[in-house]
Amino acid sequence: MTTVTILSGSPSRVSKTNRVAEWVKEQLQRLGHTVYLVRLRDLPAEDLLYANDSSEPIAQTHEWIRQSKAIIVLSPVYKGSYTGILKAYLDLLPEKALKEKLVVPIVTGGTIAHLLALEYALKPIFSILGARTILHGVFILDWTLGHDDEGRIVLSDDLLSRMQEVIQAVSQLNEDRAVS
Repeated sequence: MTTVTILSGSPSRVSKTNRVAEWVKEQLQRLGHTVYLVRLRDLPAEDLLYANDSSEPIAQTHEWIRQSKAIIVLSPVYKGSYTGILKAYLDLLPEKALKEKLVVPIVTGGTIAHLLALEYALKPIFSILGARTILHGVFILDWTLGHDDEGRIVLSDDLLSRMQEVIQAVSQLNEDRAVS
């Protein structure tokens, strides 16, 4: 099966973005994929702030990315852009760290105006980092996310369909490799 790294750029411990990241992780693990979920907020702030890419926690995440065929990047959108913590982390990635990787951006935002963050903020940086393929991505309006009585995320039919496309694209990587 495919190895996947999920990067959650939410600066909050409890957030809709982190709940979506958990949902994606669970779906991929159910299909047998190896999944590393990196909550960037849990990395040492000093390492991010001072660009200490040789620290043990940062180096570990770089190794997971190196091992992965797919990278899923989630971020809330604030003031039209992805979060500063995600920017600080992406700046620490080695040149061409995403070479030969499938990259999937998923963003959450409070208004449809934030949709353009996918195209104009995230995709260019993924391209610079050498991404093989960048999926169209998924934009999620905050108010469309619900939760059940146990706190699990509930996706609308439309959102569920778009998220299943992401899961399918990642799963096909394994099939593509088996064929070649």
